[in-house]
Amino acid sequence: MLSLGAGLISTGVMTIIEIPFWKKWGITGILEWHENQILSSKFFRVTHSDSFLGILLLHFLNGSLGGLGLLLGLILFPYIVNINFLILGSMYGVFLWVLTLIPIHKPITGINPFRHPLGTGPVIVSYVGHIFYGIMLISLFIVTLVIPQ
Repeated sequence: MLSLGAGLISTGVMTIIEIPFWKKWGITGILEWHENQILSSKFFRVTHSDSFLGILLLHFLNGSLGGLGLLLGLILFPYIVNINFLILGSMYGVFLWVLTLIPIHKPITGINPFRHPLGTGPVIVSYVGHIFYGIMLISLFIVTLVIPQ
């Protein structure tokens, strides 16, 4: 349960970082939110304009699952706890970004994140957001003693 909670809190931090860019670029400028907009429109059968609650629901669901993924990784590879938490958190954030965002963004949204109509900003915000997510997640794991120090 702690890993789910840590994932939710970390997603909250990531979301706060993304909000100014959402205000600047709209939903399509936040890669994860754009994916979630399209998915929530299909899953919940709402219009894009009515899907904001679904966007956040899917965003936080994915973030909590990322917390479970980290717990599984620590169980399978216990030696990684010896890596500095900033490095480990950054690595986990990049790992999730590469694993869960890059291969699915274009098939879901029709937009190649590396050739985004808004330029490089959306992919940079997504990348940095995932790094902050990973660092926050590792920090919460340390604070809650899932990772002994």
